[in-house]
Amino acid sequence: MRGLCNLSPDKANKEHILQAGGIPLITNCLSSPNEETVLSAVTTLMYLSSPGTGSHPELTSLPLVQCMLRFSLSANIRLRNLAQIFLEDFCSPSQVAEARSQQAHSALGIPLPKTEAPQQP
Repeated sequence: MRGLCNLSPDKANKEHILQAGGIPLITNCLSSPNEETVLSAVTTLMYLSSPGTGSHPELTSLPLVQCMLRFSLSANIRLRNLAQIFLEDFCSPSQVAEARSQQAHSALGIPLPKTEAPQQP
């Protein structure tokens, strides 16, 4: 996921990822138990979006916005900050409000990734 994240800011790579149907594959990585995979997936989705209302509807779908709302409550500061930036810069206020409203009626959720302890040398 990290390699795709590094390639996604390039305009040609971005178009290729979008045209090849990469968004669902990237969003599947949001449920990874690996923290770095989740962080790279969120960052990649941000690179594929344009600020404001999403240029690609899948990038601001209701389930994705709900996931970002859950991530914005994470104890992991990096995940929390990325999710808040995603919600503020890539989603409209009405999308966030709808996701909040729907989330209150749902028991479904993507589990937060486990934070791994740093390796001791």
